[in-house]
Amino acid sequence: MTGELLRASNVTLAYGARHVLRGVDLVLAAGDEVALLGRSGSGKTSLLLALAGLLPPSSGQVTRSELTPRDIGVVFQSPSLIPELSAVENVALPLRLSHGVAVLAARERAAHALAELGIDTIDALPGQLSGGQQQRVAVARVLAAEPRVVLADEPTGALDPETGERVLDALRAHRERLDGALLVATHDVRVAGALPGQWLLDDGRLAVTV
Repeated sequence: MTGELLRASNVTLAYGARHVLRGVDLVLAAGDEVALLGRSGSGKTSLLLALAGLLPPSSGQVTRSELTPRDIGVVFQSPSLIPELSAVENVALPLRLSHGVAVLAARERAAHALAELGIDTIDALPGQLSGGQQQRVAVARVLAAEPRVVLADEPTGALDPETGERVLDALRAHRERLDGALLVATHDVRVAGALPGQWLLDDGRLAVTV
């Protein structure tokens, strides 16, 4: 499968009288790596959730081509790890529940994804990890499931520049490996500058700048 993966057509999203998205049109295709820019409160998170099918638009339509829900992975701004589970268990659990992967195979895939992101304390509980380590575990949880499209909300926000670069490299390598698409909402100019595409969301309207 190649070509178009996700399309938003005249998507509007309102919370009561407040419009956060206004007639957004976009296409994400195989090979796309795009930074989604905009000030806080501009609607970046809402757009990612609408594209993922987690937030229904007030009007307009999101078309996901031949993608299934498992083909779309979302890296949330908050890691939201299960505190009673270790890092490797947090990553492996979705593989077992949603993908039917056997216990040992799920752990192997989880450990590999964590290693790619520089996490070697795989049996540590979330409370024993720093905020930046927890964020990397959350990224690994998504990448281990091998979604074709990754929608990431500030995935480097809690990270130092070197670690942030490692996370972005892992996201881009995953995109290339699956011939998928990557959309990263970010305030980090280094992240934005590293991605070939840039979209700006302002007052709910989307403009393609690069």
